Amino acid sequence: MSGGFLPEGLTPSLLALVLVAALAAGWVDAVVGGGGLIQLPALLLVPGLAPVQALATNKLASVFGTTTSAVTYQRRVHPDLRTALPMAAVALAGSFGGASVAALLPASVFKPVIVVALVGIALFTAFRPALGEVTALRHTGRRHTGTALAIGAVIGFYDGVLGPGTGSFLVFALVSLLGYDFLNASAKAKIVNVATNLGALAFFVPHGSVVWGLGLSLAAANVVGGYLGSRTATSRGTGFIRAVFLVVVTALVVRLGWDVWTENVRG
Repeated sequence: MSGGFLPEGLTPSLLALVLVAALAAGWVDAVVGGGGLIQLPALLLVPGLAPVQALATNKLASVFGTTTSAVTYQRRVHPDLRTALPMAAVALAGSFGGASVAALLPASVFKPVIVVALVGIALFTAFRPALGEVTALRHTGRRHTGTALAIGAVIGFYDGVLGPGTGSFLVFALVSLLGYDFLNASAKAKIVNVATNLGALAFFVPHGSVVWGLGLSLAAANVVGGYLGSRTATSRGTGFIRAVFLVVVTALVVRLGWDVWTENVRG
Protein backbone atom coordinates (compact mmCIF):
# COMPACT_ATOMS: atom_id res chain seq x y z
CA MET A 1 0.00 0.00 0.00
CA SER A 2 1.44 3.32 -0.98
CA GLY A 3 0.84 6.40 1.15
CA GLY A 4 -0.14 9.51 -0.76
CA PHE A 5 0.29 13.17 0.08
CA LEU A 6 -3.42 13.95 0.60
CA PRO A 7 -6.34 11.52 0.20
CA GLU A 8 -8.70 12.07 -2.69
CA GLY A 9 -12.12 13.20 -1.53
CA LEU A 10 -10.84 15.08 1.52
CA THR A 11 -13.00 18.22 1.50
CA PRO A 12 -11.96 21.47 3.23
CA SER A 13 -14.73 21.07 5.82
CA LEU A 14 -13.68 17.51 6.66
CA LEU A 15 -10.05 18.58 6.86
CA ALA A 16 -11.05 21.34 9.30
CA LEU A 17 -12.92 18.78 11.43
CA VAL A 18 -9.95 16.42 11.50
CA LEU A 19 -7.59 19.28 12.43
CA VAL A 20 -9.82 20.30 15.35
CA ALA A 21 -9.84 16.66 16.46
CA ALA A 22 -6.02 16.61 16.27
CA LEU A 23 -5.79 19.77 18.38
CA ALA A 24 -8.07 18.25 21.03
CA ALA A 25 -6.20 14.95 20.85
CA GLY A 26 -2.89 16.72 21.43
CA TRP A 27 -4.30 18.41 24.54
CA VAL A 28 -5.73 15.19 25.98
CA ASP A 29 -2.58 13.23 25.17
CA ALA A 30 -0.44 15.81 26.93
CA VAL A 31 -2.49 15.79 30.10
CA VAL A 32 -3.08 12.09 30.58
CA GLY A 33 -2.91 10.19 27.28
CA GLY A 34 -5.79 8.80 25.27
CA GLY A 35 -5.75 11.30 22.42
CA GLY A 36 -6.11 8.43 19.97
CA LEU A 37 -9.69 8.17 21.20
CA ILE A 38 -10.33 11.44 19.34
CA GLN A 39 -7.81 11.52 16.51
CA LEU A 40 -8.01 7.97 15.15
CA PRO A 41 -11.82 7.88 14.73
CA ALA A 42 -11.61 11.27 13.00
CA LEU A 43 -9.07 9.87 10.54
CA LEU A 44 -11.35 6.92 9.80
CA LEU A 45 -13.94 9.42 8.50
CA VAL A 46 -11.61 10.36 5.63
CA PRO A 47 -12.87 8.76 2.38
CA GLY A 48 -10.59 6.15 0.88
CA LEU A 49 -8.27 5.96 3.90
CA ALA A 50 -7.56 2.32 4.79
CA PRO A 51 -7.43 1.41 8.52
CA VAL A 52 -3.68 0.75 8.39
CA GLN A 53 -3.16 4.14 6.70
CA ALA A 54 -5.26 5.82 9.41
CA LEU A 55 -3.21 4.08 12.13
CA ALA A 56 0.11 5.01 10.48
CA THR A 57 -0.91 8.62 9.80
CA ASN A 58 -2.15 8.93 13.38
CA LYS A 59 1.30 7.85 14.60
CA LEU A 60 3.02 10.46 12.43
CA ALA A 61 0.87 13.26 13.84
CA SER A 62 1.11 11.96 17.39
CA VAL A 63 4.89 11.78 17.48
CA PHE A 64 5.07 15.56 16.98
CA GLY A 65 2.51 16.23 19.71
CA THR A 66 4.03 13.85 22.24
CA THR A 67 7.52 15.22 21.59
CA THR A 68 6.28 18.75 22.25
CA SER A 69 4.60 17.58 25.46
CA ALA A 70 7.68 15.65 26.58
CA VAL A 71 9.94 18.68 26.10
CA THR A 72 7.50 20.94 27.97
CA TYR A 73 7.22 18.49 30.87
CA GLN A 74 11.00 18.11 30.96
CA ARG A 75 11.45 21.86 31.30
CA ARG A 76 8.75 22.30 33.95
CA VAL A 77 8.73 19.02 35.94
CA HIS A 78 12.25 17.60 35.35
CA PRO A 79 11.28 13.89 35.46
CA ASP A 80 13.99 11.37 36.33
CA LEU A 81 15.32 10.13 33.00
CA ARG A 82 17.02 7.11 34.58
CA THR A 83 13.61 5.41 34.55
CA ALA A 84 12.02 7.06 31.52
CA LEU A 85 14.78 6.48 28.94
CA PRO A 86 15.23 2.70 29.46
CA MET A 87 11.44 2.34 29.40
CA ALA A 88 11.35 4.31 26.16
CA ALA A 89 14.01 2.14 24.52
CA VAL A 90 12.15 -1.09 25.33
CA ALA A 91 8.81 0.45 24.38
CA LEU A 92 10.18 1.47 20.97
CA ALA A 93 11.12 -2.15 20.23
CA GLY A 94 7.77 -3.38 21.56
CA SER A 95 5.86 -0.91 19.42
CA PHE A 96 7.74 -1.97 16.29
CA GLY A 97 6.82 -5.58 17.04
CA GLY A 98 3.22 -4.63 17.68
CA ALA A 99 2.96 -2.69 14.43
CA SER A 100 4.22 -5.72 12.51
CA VAL A 101 1.40 -7.76 14.09
CA ALA A 102 -1.26 -5.07 13.51
CA ALA A 103 -1.71 -6.00 9.87
CA LEU A 104 -2.15 -9.68 10.75
CA LEU A 105 -4.59 -9.58 13.68
CA PRO A 106 -7.91 -7.70 13.65
CA ALA A 107 -8.48 -5.14 16.39
CA SER A 108 -11.57 -7.10 17.46
CA VAL A 109 -9.25 -9.70 19.01
CA PHE A 110 -7.93 -7.18 21.52
CA LYS A 111 -10.84 -4.85 22.21
CA PRO A 112 -12.85 -6.98 24.71
CA VAL A 113 -9.74 -7.52 26.85
CA ILE A 114 -8.90 -3.81 26.72
CA VAL A 115 -12.43 -2.82 27.79
CA VAL A 116 -12.23 -5.11 30.83
CA ALA A 117 -8.80 -3.72 31.73
CA LEU A 118 -10.01 -0.13 31.42
CA VAL A 119 -13.04 -0.78 33.62
CA GLY A 120 -10.73 -2.24 36.26
CA ILE A 121 -8.41 0.77 36.02
CA ALA A 122 -11.28 3.25 36.35
CA LEU A 123 -12.74 1.50 39.40
CA PHE A 124 -9.34 1.06 41.05
CA THR A 125 -8.53 4.75 40.59
CA ALA A 126 -11.98 6.01 41.59
CA PHE A 127 -12.10 4.03 44.84
CA ARG A 128 -8.56 4.93 45.88
CA PRO A 129 -8.60 8.74 46.05
CA ALA A 130 -5.11 8.89 47.54
CA LEU A 131 -3.64 7.01 44.57
CA GLY A 132 -1.08 9.14 42.77
CA GLU A 133 -1.31 12.14 45.10
CA VAL A 134 2.37 11.99 45.99
CA THR A 135 5.37 10.04 44.75
CA ALA A 136 6.10 7.08 47.04
CA LEU A 137 8.18 4.61 45.04
CA ARG A 138 7.22 0.98 45.58
CA HIS A 139 10.52 -0.46 44.38
CA THR A 140 14.16 0.57 44.15
CA GLY A 141 17.22 -0.57 42.26
CA ARG A 142 16.96 -3.47 39.86
CA ARG A 143 13.37 -4.28 40.78
CA HIS A 144 12.30 -0.72 39.95
CA THR A 145 14.15 -0.85 36.62
CA GLY A 146 12.82 -4.32 35.80
CA THR A 147 9.23 -3.30 36.47
CA ALA A 148 9.67 -0.16 34.37
CA LEU A 149 11.10 -2.18 31.47
CA ALA A 150 8.25 -4.69 31.64
CA ILE A 151 5.71 -1.84 31.54
CA GLY A 152 7.47 -0.31 28.54
CA ALA A 153 7.58 -3.60 26.62
CA VAL A 154 3.95 -4.58 27.18
CA ILE A 155 2.40 -1.17 26.59
CA GLY A 156 4.75 -0.46 23.68
CA PHE A 157 3.55 -3.64 21.98
CA TYR A 158 -0.07 -2.66 22.57
CA ASP A 159 0.53 0.79 21.09
CA GLY A 160 1.94 -0.73 17.92
CA VAL A 161 -0.99 -3.13 17.57
CA LEU A 162 -3.90 -0.80 18.36
CA GLY A 163 -2.96 2.35 20.26
CA PRO A 164 -5.95 4.17 21.82
CA GLY A 165 -5.41 4.66 25.54
CA THR A 166 -1.66 3.98 25.45
CA GLY A 167 -0.83 7.13 27.40
CA SER A 168 -3.53 6.35 29.97
CA PHE A 169 -2.19 2.81 30.44
CA LEU A 170 1.32 4.21 30.89
CA VAL A 171 0.21 6.78 33.45
CA PHE A 172 -1.77 4.19 35.43
CA ALA A 173 1.10 1.68 35.41
CA LEU A 174 3.60 4.30 36.57
CA VAL A 175 1.26 5.40 39.37
CA SER A 176 0.02 2.00 40.56
CA LEU A 177 3.03 -0.26 39.95
CA LEU A 178 5.93 2.13 40.53
CA GLY A 179 4.39 4.67 42.91
CA TYR A 180 4.75 7.97 41.04
CA ASP A 181 2.27 10.81 41.47
CA PHE A 182 0.08 11.64 38.48
CA LEU A 183 2.15 14.65 37.40
CA ASN A 184 5.48 12.79 37.34
CA ALA A 185 3.81 9.76 35.78
CA SER A 186 2.42 11.93 32.97
CA ALA A 187 5.84 13.49 32.39
CA LYS A 188 7.51 10.09 32.05
CA ALA A 189 4.65 8.66 30.01
CA LYS A 190 5.16 11.33 27.37
CA ILE A 191 8.81 10.34 26.89
CA VAL A 192 7.84 6.67 26.52
CA ASN A 193 4.96 7.60 24.21
CA VAL A 194 7.37 9.38 21.85
CA ALA A 195 9.30 6.13 21.59
CA THR A 196 6.21 3.98 20.96
CA ASN A 197 5.13 6.29 18.15
CA LEU A 198 8.62 6.18 16.60
CA GLY A 199 8.70 2.39 16.88
CA ALA A 200 5.41 2.03 15.03
CA LEU A 201 6.54 4.52 12.37
CA ALA A 202 9.75 2.55 11.84
CA PHE A 203 7.50 -0.22 10.56
CA PHE A 204 4.80 1.81 8.80
CA VAL A 205 7.01 4.26 6.86
CA PRO A 206 8.97 1.66 4.83
CA HIS A 207 5.67 -0.06 4.02
CA GLY A 208 4.26 3.17 2.54
CA SER A 209 1.31 3.35 4.94
CA VAL A 210 1.70 7.01 5.97
CA VAL A 211 -0.36 9.68 4.18
CA TRP A 212 2.21 12.45 4.54
CA GLY A 213 0.29 15.61 3.71
CA LEU A 214 -2.57 14.73 6.04
CA GLY A 215 -0.22 13.49 8.76
CA LEU A 216 1.92 16.63 8.76
CA SER A 217 -1.17 18.85 8.79
CA LEU A 218 -2.46 16.97 11.83
CA ALA A 219 1.00 17.15 13.39
CA ALA A 220 0.88 20.95 13.44
CA ALA A 221 -2.46 20.87 15.29
CA ASN A 222 -1.15 18.14 17.60
CA VAL A 223 1.86 20.27 18.53
CA VAL A 224 -0.35 23.19 19.54
CA GLY A 225 -2.61 20.90 21.58
CA GLY A 226 0.35 19.14 23.18
CA TYR A 227 1.97 22.40 24.22
CA LEU A 228 -1.24 23.79 25.71
CA GLY A 229 -2.09 20.53 27.44
CA SER A 230 1.30 20.03 29.05
CA ARG A 231 1.33 23.60 30.34
CA THR A 232 -2.18 23.16 31.74
CA ALA A 233 -1.23 19.90 33.45
CA THR A 234 1.96 21.25 35.01
CA SER A 235 0.21 24.36 36.30
CA ARG A 236 -2.89 22.57 37.62
CA GLY A 237 -1.07 19.61 39.16
CA THR A 238 -1.83 16.05 40.21
CA GLY A 239 -5.48 16.47 41.25
CA PHE A 240 -6.41 17.93 37.87
CA ILE A 241 -4.59 15.16 35.99
CA ARG A 242 -6.33 12.48 38.08
CA ALA A 243 -9.75 13.96 37.26
CA VAL A 244 -8.99 14.13 33.52
CA PHE A 245 -7.59 10.60 33.71
CA LEU A 246 -10.89 9.24 35.03
CA VAL A 247 -12.87 11.12 32.36
CA VAL A 248 -10.64 9.83 29.54
CA VAL A 249 -10.63 6.22 30.78
CA THR A 250 -14.43 6.29 31.09
CA ALA A 251 -14.68 7.65 27.54
CA LEU A 252 -12.35 4.90 26.31
CA VAL A 253 -14.53 2.26 27.98
CA VAL A 254 -17.66 3.67 26.30
CA ARG A 255 -16.01 3.98 22.90
CA LEU A 256 -14.33 0.56 22.80
CA GLY A 257 -17.31 -1.09 24.50
CA TRP A 258 -19.56 0.28 21.76
CA ASP A 259 -17.15 -1.06 19.12
CA VAL A 260 -17.21 -4.54 20.70
CA TRP A 261 -21.02 -4.53 20.93
CA THR A 262 -21.58 -3.41 17.33
CA GLU A 263 -19.02 -5.90 16.01
CA ASN A 264 -20.79 -8.73 17.88
CA VAL A 265 -24.18 -7.61 16.56
CA ARG A 266 -22.86 -7.53 12.98
CA GLY A 267 -21.14 -10.88 13.50
